[in-house]
Amino acid sequence: MNTFETVQNYLEAIHILSLEKSRIRAIDICDYLGFKRSTVSVALRKLQDEGYVNITDNIITLTDKGLLEAQKTYDRHETLAHIFMALGIDEDTAYHDACLCEHDLSEKTYVAIKEYYQDHLKSER
Repeated sequence: MNTFETVQNYLEAIHILSLEKSRIRAIDICDYLGFKRSTVSVALRKLQDEGYVNITDNIITLTDKGLLEAQKTYDRHETLAHIFMALGIDEDTAYHDACLCEHDLSEKTYVAIKEYYQDHLKSER
């Protein structure tokens, strides 16, 4: 795939869809991400080749490797969005900005922000 950010976005989308549906198909990912079927098909083949997803009878599931990365990205997204909302940012902007930040923060910085939020901001709510 082009970038690891792209991998993370696809895996997070599949994870979120799996929380809502028992069977994920390529069209579900197309609808969720707003991408063309051909784009998603190419990406899914690469994700499968890299060991992130399994595709059986057109049903897409995350491998253990894919699930681990998806959960990590989803946790970052949700945590950062909640921190931004705690700071007074509206929900749409908070989730949009969290998506931008989740990929670029180092693990060290993310953990420090999360711990600060848990120790200070969350307790004030």
